[in-house]
Amino acid sequence: SPLPWPGGGGRRALVWSLEKRLSSPRLMFPSWATAVAAGLVSLHFLQKLFFPYFWADLKYLLKVARYGLRVEVYRLRGSVSTALERFGALARRQPDKPFLIYEEQVHTYRQVDRRSNRVARLFLEEGALARGDTVALLMSNEPDFIHAWFGLAKLGCVVAFLNCNVRARSLLHCIASCAPKMLVVGADMLGTLEEILPSLQEDIRIWVMAKESTLPHVDTVLDKLEVASDDPVPANLCVAKNLKDPHLYIFTSGTTGLPKAAIISHLQVLKGAAGLWAFGATPDDIIYITLPLYHSAAALLGIGGCIELGATCVLRKKFSASQFWTDCKKYNITVIQYIGELCRYLCKQPVVSPIKIIHLYVSFIYSPLFI
Repeated sequence: SPLPWPGGGGRRALVWSLEKRLSSPRLMFPSWATAVAAGLVSLHFLQKLFFPYFWADLKYLLKVARYGLRVEVYRLRGSVSTALERFGALARRQPDKPFLIYEEQVHTYRQVDRRSNRVARLFLEEGALARGDTVALLMSNEPDFIHAWFGLAKLGCVVAFLNCNVRARSLLHCIASCAPKMLVVGADMLGTLEEILPSLQEDIRIWVMAKESTLPHVDTVLDKLEVASDDPVPANLCVAKNLKDPHLYIFTSGTTGLPKAAIISHLQVLKGAAGLWAFGATPDDIIYITLPLYHSAAALLGIGGCIELGATCVLRKKFSASQFWTDCKKYNITVIQYIGELCRYLCKQPVVSPIKIIHLYVSFIYSPLFI
């Protein structure tokens, strides 16, 4: 039936009907709602203009805060496991996954766990160490640095990372300041050891990562590791009684005087290990570590971050700008660390053909967290 409208005509009737409906009080927006909407739109554009990373930063901060709160709650309950205990769990859950790649040699989680067990067994049977003793580590980047670190930690020892670039008086000061019962030296650091050997305290037992040594009063490690058991040491030795107990000593660079030891607790190791995860790294990532392991960036964020994720790390003996992008292509690197001037050096390098850097997912993590 025809609708009632004034003046007739279908189109005019429709317009009249819509005008009546839109002018209804129920469909009119209040002035405050319009003002709020305009304000929100303005804030959105201002945020995009002046704070383009606001939401990404907020997401990161909330993620870190949630992790920190969870760790603190677990600490109060006494149920937090250390990074070393997490590594042991990963070695059981994913034993054949590569944990460490060094000079084209692959070391799986199980292999690293078992070799560190050999280190722990060796020193346990020697009877030279007790829980809580300090052991100084003078080694450059190599797999046995990690094996020695983990093995000594499994005995409940505090490990002091010595800067392998310091010499003479500064090195002797570092050793004396942490009062170690034992000093473990890498095979490539024998020249440095020979320089300081006459001045070392007689009560410090010295071990070198070699099969033989001509230096007096120096024991060798590698020959004894070949016959040592890879069975786990008693678990009570490495269980942390308090997460605030010291786990590592990491020395400052000494630019304002002699190097000083920063005490790194188990809790700080856990917080540092969450860095890669907080920045969005995943267990499928391959992390490239070129920084020295005696530094917190490589040891805590790098190695510790790989443990937190259950990921793989590629370790290089030292940083090389000319080989960096070649290694990224060779090992399918997805995450790298940087500190200081590394990025400036890398940007000056020619692009490695046929690699396209824009297609390489890279997370740059600046890491001056502890020293």
